[in-house]
Amino acid sequence: MPTYDFKCEKCNKKFSETLSVSEYDKTKFRCPKCKSTRVKQQITSFQTVTSRKS
Repeated sequence: MPTYDFKCEKCNKKFSETLSVSEYDKTKFRCPKCKSTRVKQQITSFQTVTSRKS
């Protein structure tokens, strides 16, 4: 499951959520510190492992 990083625009707390793609579409995100709904998703890097075919 992917991990999504967020930042609260009210208190500036950064937090992460691990959700499936379908859960992500249905979830209303709240800051765990101040409970504000003014959160913005942060752009982050990711890695993936793939197999190479000859």
